[in-house]
Amino acid sequence: MMKTYEINSLTNEKIKSWTKLHQSKYRRETGLFLAEGEHLIQEALKAGLVETLIVLKDSPIEFDVDVRVEVTPEVLHKLCQTESNSECIAVCRLWDQPASLGDRVLLLDQIQDPGNVGTIIRTAHSFGYDCVVLSENSVDLTNEKVLRASQGAIFHLPVIQREMKSAIEECRKNGLMILGTGLKHSIPLSAIPDCDNVAIILGNEGQGVRPEILHLCDAIVKIEINGFESLNVAVASGILCYRFRKP
Repeated sequence: MMKTYEINSLTNEKIKSWTKLHQSKYRRETGLFLAEGEHLIQEALKAGLVETLIVLKDSPIEFDVDVRVEVTPEVLHKLCQTESNSECIAVCRLWDQPASLGDRVLLLDQIQDPGNVGTIIRTAHSFGYDCVVLSENSVDLTNEKVLRASQGAIFHLPVIQREMKSAIEECRKNGLMILGTGLKHSIPLSAIPDCDNVAIILGNEGQGVRPEILHLCDAIVKIEINGFESLNVAVASGILCYRFRKP
């Protein structure tokens, strides 16, 4: 049975603790994060991640949740991080870590732009990838802009944050071909044979994949293009994911 109650004060202890979730430090400490807007909440509900739904008083929005908190516009505004006129936000728990990274993996090395990361996650899910791994110094995976850019795809495939070398080693032990991306000492993407078990490493927007990570790869590939040396990392991820998509 759903529990419903109201919060009207900006200084309420629950509101203060939820507001702290705007900071990655507290998201990591608590294992909780905020999902804003009906679409993201719906996707989080499908994944069984929603703990508390927070809505404007008298809102017609209905979700099947255990706890519903009705708040004033001022309280909701304090919790929201976007400029949109969202009427709802959810407190969600972090998804479980996978037992294995799977057969098709994207590894993101020091990628900082949350929009890029969210788009890459959405792309990986669309093309049947099993997991996305962010290096420890990439943008936080529960960053609000990452969640929005993923369009909820982040709730439907494992996305984890861990040390890159250990993730590569696990992929190698599982028999995956390790493909780095870069311009030096690289071969054209079209020359790479079809492969069902592959880990693709994408690098920082400005510096690319770190040299010490590239040294661990079976091959370094480049996308054949005209006019420019490189593509936006999210665009490149789309081409690479499609090339090695799951049938």
